[in-house]
Amino acid sequence: MDRIIKKKKWTVKKIISIAGVLAFGVFIAYLFFFRDTSSRLYVDRDKMTVATVEQGRFQEFIPVDGVVQPIVTIFVDAVFGGRVEEIFVRDGAHVEEGDKILRLANAQLELNYMQQENTALEVLDRYQNTRLGLERNMFTLERQLADLEYRLDIAHKDYLRKKHFYEEGVISDEEYENAEREYRFAKRNFDIGLRTMRHDSLYVSTQMQQINQYISRVEENIDMLHETLGQLIIRSPISGRLSSFNAERGETKAAGENLGQIDVLDGFKLRARIDERYVNRTYIGQPASFEYGGETYHLEISKIYSNITGGAFEVDMEFNGNEPEGIRRGQTLQLRLQFSGVADALIIPRGGFYQATGGNWIYVLDPSGSQATKRPIRIGRQNIHHYEVLEGLEPGEQVITSSYDSYGGRDRLIFR
Repeated sequence: MDRIIKKKKWTVKKIISIAGVLAFGVFIAYLFFFRDTSSRLYVDRDKMTVATVEQGRFQEFIPVDGVVQPIVTIFVDAVFGGRVEEIFVRDGAHVEEGDKILRLANAQLELNYMQQENTALEVLDRYQNTRLGLERNMFTLERQLADLEYRLDIAHKDYLRKKHFYEEGVISDEEYENAEREYRFAKRNFDIGLRTMRHDSLYVSTQMQQINQYISRVEENIDMLHETLGQLIIRSPISGRLSSFNAERGETKAAGENLGQIDVLDGFKLRARIDERYVNRTYIGQPASFEYGGETYHLEISKIYSNITGGAFEVDMEFNGNEPEGIRRGQTLQLRLQFSGVADALIIPRGGFYQATGGNWIYVLDPSGSQATKRPIRIGRQNIHHYEVLEGLEPGEQVITSSYDSYGGRDRLIFR
């Protein structure tokens, strides 16, 4: 008799199939969720620079080149153009204030000067003649008044004498009346002459004041003409060393042309060019320093030139204390322009990595030192030696600071 055979639910084939499906699912899950998908690159450890993150002293500064210049420089210009007739000194000579440097000749200017001088002298002569005439009139009036005073005195004494004789009955009425009449006439003439002189004196005084003013003005104009012509002789405005002076006899110089400069050698300053990125962080009194002859010298910014040319602007720096001996005009010195004081900060050395990352990330070595992983960071201030790290790193960690150009931005570097 036949038996009914029950079909098995878990056959070997079915178990193997289910196991295979589960294994495939686990593999897919591993690929999507557990497998390391970061990009990696195998590199040689000895071809990179590794530095340690440190907690140290940091000061923000930038290097700038300062050119030594005299503390005071006065430019010598030609006020009027002309041909060089005579040269009294040469470039590099020491000159005192007022010393002659060179003499220019300008025929047109000299002709105009002669014409204007002749005109001024003619006007001056007329004013002087007018003043002389007024003075003579005053003398004439004074003589006339003196004569009237003399006649009044004679008539007065004659009147008094004849009045006495008349009262004693010695002379007649007619003779007394004639003496009295002459006295009154002389007195009236004297009073008129005195009023006339007072009136004329006031008028003459006013006229003399105006004429004297005109004469002074004409004389000032003549002096100005002399001074104008005298400016063809170029003189030193101050005492110092003549530099940048280049002139030859017969050469023509234009009006306003710079002929040279006088350097006052009592001290020096430094002129530096600073990148325009720092224009808003530069201020009067900002400190700087440099080393020379084994000593450190300190300066501060005394003047800022606002014009920006070629991506940079200029500043003048004066010494804050002693000046180094032996520096010369035109010498270039490397300065450290300070933007902050010395303070504690987390720092890493400068390196080529910054050009590729912009300071936004860096490769950090793991504790084993066998690989390095990309990590985001934030960099703050910087100087020629270090970067200040604000976020992303801890003291003692090691980072790669050399160039990243050959790494292609991989997430991980494996050391061989």
